[in-house]
Amino acid sequence: MAGWFELSKSSDGQFRFVLKAGNAETILTSELYKAKASAESGIASVQANCTNDASYERKTSSNGKPFFNLKAANSQVIGSSQMYATESSRENGIASVKANGTTKTIKDNV
Repeated sequence: MAGWFELSKSSDGQFRFVLKAGNAETILTSELYKAKASAESGIASVQANCTNDASYERKTSSNGKPFFNLKAANSQVIGSSQMYATESSRENGIASVKANGTTKTIKDNV
């Protein structure tokens, strides 16, 4: 099964999206947006940038856990991954975003 985006509204009225893999695991989480249209633009940016390896910023958190950010052409962070146990797991997460991020399926939970 292919992945999908889920668009939702937070308790403070802002919008966010997550990218889910085919197994329903969240593989990318967006920042908060004030407007739904901005979150939808963020999804379009994931779709446009997810296949470009140079768009991924591989990082390590202060507690030593690997994670990544997906960035747009203007270097703005579009979304961030979970914390991974190993760098290999992080690379698998990036591969999953590359494989699922071009999906046109958007579940609007707003």
